[in-house]
Amino acid sequence: MSRGFVVLALLLLAGCVTEYPKGEQPNEPNLREASRANTQLGIEYARQGNFELALTKLKRAIDQDSSYGQAHGAIALLYARQGDAAKAESHYRRALALDADDSLTRSNFAVFLCGRGEVREGEDLLLEAARDRRFATPEAAWTNAGVCVRRQDPAKAERYFREALNANPNYAAALLEMADLAAQNQDWLRVRAFLQRRDRLTPATAQSLLLGIKAERALGDEEAAATLERRLRSEFPETRTPAG
Repeated sequence: MSRGFVVLALLLLAGCVTEYPKGEQPNEPNLREASRANTQLGIEYARQGNFELALTKLKRAIDQDSSYGQAHGAIALLYARQGDAAKAESHYRRALALDADDSLTRSNFAVFLCGRGEVREGEDLLLEAARDRRFATPEAAWTNAGVCVRRQDPAKAERYFREALNANPNYAAALLEMADLAAQNQDWLRVRAFLQRRDRLTPATAQSLLLGIKAERALGDEEAAATLERRLRSEFPETRTPAG
C-alpha cells in the first residue's frame, strides 16, 4: 500500500473555548457546551503535539456528551495515531452514526480503512466525501481514493488523481502521485513535468527529489541529477542517495 495518504487536519470549532475553574463541574444544561469546549481544547493540544493531554480532553468531552460526533471523530484520529485500531474504528463509526454529513471524519476513517487493506469500504467512503459539494477539500478525498486503489487498479488510481487535479490543479499531493505513476511506466518526461508543477507550489520532499533524480538520469541530464542529489543529501541526510 502506498503511503501517500493525506490525513485531514482536525478543525477547531467556531467560537471561544470555555474552561471551568478547577474542581468546578458544569451543571446538566451546560454539559453540551462543556463537551464542545473540551473537544476544542483536545484538538488544539493535538495540533501542538501534546497527544496525552489531547486524549484526556477528548475523553472528558465524550463523558460530558456522548452524542457529540466531532469529539468521537477527533479521538478516533488520535487512537489511530497510537495504533489502537479497535478503539479508532469504534469511535469513527460512532461519529458517522451521529453525524452522517461529516465528510472530514468520513475521509479520515476511509484512510484508516485503506491503510488496513479494507479497500472497498475505504474507496466508497472517499468517493462519498469527494462528491459532497459541502466538503471543502474534495481534492484530498480524490487523492486518497487513488492511493487506496492504486495497488489493485493503477488505471483507476490515475483517474482519481486526475479528478483531484480537476478540483484543484495546484494540489501538490496529487501531482506527486501522478509523477510516481509515470515513473512506474518509465514515462520520464511526464515525471519531470509533474514534479516541476509540484515544486513550484511547495518545498521538495525526499520522495520528490528521488523521483527527480531517477527522471533526470533516465533523460540523460546528469547535471540536473547531480544538483538534485546534492539537495537530497543536504535537506534529507537520512535518505540514501540512489546508486548511479
